[in-house]
Amino acid sequence: MSDLTTEPKKRADAQANHDRILEVALAALTTDPDASLNSIAKAAGVGAGTLYRHFPTRDHLIVAVYRHEVDELVEAAQTLARTRQSPAAALRSWFDRAAQYGMTKAGLKGALVAASTNVPYSADDIHAALTGAIALLLEPAQQAGELTSEVTAEDVLLAISFLWRLDPSTDWEPQAARLLDLVLAGLRTP
Repeated sequence: MSDLTTEPKKRADAQANHDRILEVALAALTTDPDASLNSIAKAAGVGAGTLYRHFPTRDHLIVAVYRHEVDELVEAAQTLARTRQSPAAALRSWFDRAAQYGMTKAGLKGALVAASTNVPYSADDIHAALTGAIALLLEPAQQAGELTSEVTAEDVLLAISFLWRLDPSTDWEPQAARLLDLVLAGLRTP
């Protein structure tokens, strides 16, 4: 896992609480960017004090949720790189995970912009993590002759950036799938 955070190792129960809070917060904040921290703590099955020990402010929680999603996306690329499917198929599978990330990013956009003024995060680090994840899947597909060697991971990230523009409140999955298939078709060797 790339782990864009620099937190020290936590006890197993504290880590479980941390992870559960992030999971619940992701669902709550992408549905309602104004979801209260108390409602998130309650849904996660922890007290407000536990939530605040992990995330001292709402902004810390929002940025942590976003960073966690990036880490999960990078980890998905690492997992897919080890699968038995073809390199191009692994990249297409990663695209599906990136679509989920895009919905998170779209759902958190307003809250994340506001939070980043108080809890800065490095957009450059996140960009580098995403292009690294793409390169991990793109380069083997290029070496296998499945995809054109003329594109870079940066090109692919730009090509799939439409995902961040889809509206998570709509039935976005079929459109995302069609467009991602189109991107992959454009990457194939003639």
